[in-house]
Amino acid sequence: MKTFNQFLTDRYHPLESSLTNTKPLLIDTAANPQDILECAVQRLRASSDLLRTLYCLNFKQADVEDIPHITHALYLLTQDGCDLLQVAQQRMLNWKAPTGA
Repeated sequence: MKTFNQFLTDRYHPLESSLTNTKPLLIDTAANPQDILECAVQRLRASSDLLRTLYCLNFKQADVEDIPHITHALYLLTQDGCDLLQVAQQRMLNWKAPTGA
């Protein structure tokens, strides 16, 4: 029989973007894989949009201090999106279609 901690570690997958010793942000691997995938897509689209803005930005008008802020946001969005995609992929590969019964 699984202990409560084993149940939690099996069900909840930590986001790797946290720079702390503990991982306070978790993905519920029992959630609908389509919902997990949609969360991943939202983050990766936001990251892509931010990259497009950065690409089009006129650096003569930009503040040098903005670049680390933008790259940090890009890292968080991209890493979280990749973590979510990994969980969604694992869930969908193990997913079984419901029977009509």
